[in-house]
Amino acid sequence: MGAGHASGDLPAAYALHLVDLAARWGVAPDELLSGLGLTRDSLTNPAARISLETTGTLVKRAAALTGEPGLAVFMGLQMRLSSHGYLGFAAMTAGTIRQALDLAIRFVPTRTTALAFHLHVEGETASLVFEERAPLGEAREFILIALMMGIARIGRDITKQELAGDAYFAFDEPPYFPRFSHLAPGRIHFGQPSNRIVFASSVLDLPLDMADPVAMQLAREQCEREMQALGRDDRTAAKVRELLPLPEGYRSLEEIAQHLGVSPRTLKRRLADANTSYSEILDELRQERAMLLLRDESLSREQIAERLGYSDAANFARAFRRWTGRTPGMLRKP
Repeated sequence: MGAGHASGDLPAAYALHLVDLAARWGVAPDELLSGLGLTRDSLTNPAARISLETTGTLVKRAAALTGEPGLAVFMGLQMRLSSHGYLGFAAMTAGTIRQALDLAIRFVPTRTTALAFHLHVEGETASLVFEERAPLGEAREFILIALMMGIARIGRDITKQELAGDAYFAFDEPPYFPRFSHLAPGRIHFGQPSNRIVFASSVLDLPLDMADPVAMQLAREQCEREMQALGRDDRTAAKVRELLPLPEGYRSLEEIAQHLGVSPRTLKRRLADANTSYSEILDELRQERAMLLLRDESLSREQIAERLGYSDAANFARAFRRWTGRTPGMLRKP
């Protein structure tokens, strides 16, 4: 879903965490950073960023020098919200998990344009989708495993509760992963249509241990300033994503344009400027909603098709195969 739309980079602070992690295996910073024009001190600059290509080089080199292919798991287990700048502070001081995720979805462009997050809720089930908006290259597996393991660890830390959920990865299981599967707070599935965490929607209303509305507002305002400074403050795609779903079916592009007070042509242009389109967002929403609805065995495929705005189950099945390369029935199998 959406991979390859744009180039992207990451805050240098994430590379600093990898440097410090590798040091636990006796790897010196200069050895890991050799030939990349980087030093440990340069990575401490809050404004510094590194390319995905450089990140991939660092990940491969760290695995080779430490002899530990599962560094992504260790990276995730040590992740803290404070690792994510003002966005982390805003999320840390939010009132609930839902509010923290809303902040992450809104302000992740302050950290990277290579990834986007989307939250979907369907009855008692919710999913947080990790959209790859740029080719993550050799760092892909590392970034996504570290991020999902990190979010699980952060969720436990900020709620003071053990949270359960299933993780889905859109790549094959790495050979090293069985050694670490017991550390995950739920089942792990590889070779899936999308990267996502699925959990009980009741988790969204859990209060956070460090909730502080004044501190959250201050951090949020700083995130807004960062978005504007980076030129990443176009909310059009997010607004379309919010307005699209109806209880059964979806709003048309013309209806959304009317809600936003612009012409359909203007809306199309703004979405194109954001490297997306109405049909692409609609496809993403339908795909993720379909995968949640298919978890409910009480719903027939005809009922799911109707909720997704398809005229019949056959049209839904064709669309599902186009999205995932599989039939709806294949996804329902345990």
